[in-house]
Amino acid sequence: MELDKIDLNILKIMQENGRITNLQLSQMIGLSPAPTLERVRKLENSGYIKSYHALVDEEKLGLGIKTFIQVSLDFHQNDTIDTFQKEIQQIKEVTECHHVTGQYDFILKVYVKDIKAYEQLIMNKISKISVVKTFQTLMILSTSKKEPIIPIEY
Repeated sequence: MELDKIDLNILKIMQENGRITNLQLSQMIGLSPAPTLERVRKLENSGYIKSYHALVDEEKLGLGIKTFIQVSLDFHQNDTIDTFQKEIQQIKEVTECHHVTGQYDFILKVYVKDIKAYEQLIMNKISKISVVKTFQTLMILSTSKKEPIIPIEY
């Protein structure tokens, strides 16, 4: 699917307000509601819009510890990366897993309640993954920017 300026504008607006009504969206982009809804459906069906979510406050939920964990894998097995990725999917505290270049193979973003929960995560889950060679934790002290909106230039 080839995106035009209207499609990109729809994506920009919907990132800023995923609960916008079709009528409001149609007024903002200058189309009537029916073609607006058709364009949104096409964006959903072609995978440009993957899902809709509420952005929640992790601290209000009691998740006071946020970390990045840099992970190096032991490449003595043929399916090391697949094994790691499959096992990490089962750990609910890991909210992001990125395969990266550099000194480490993966970076994980983790949310837990407290240091004891973090210790349990490390001891009972992360260190038990057979292909993990080493890891290093980076505690997030504060966040000065957390932008859920992907920049769309057009």
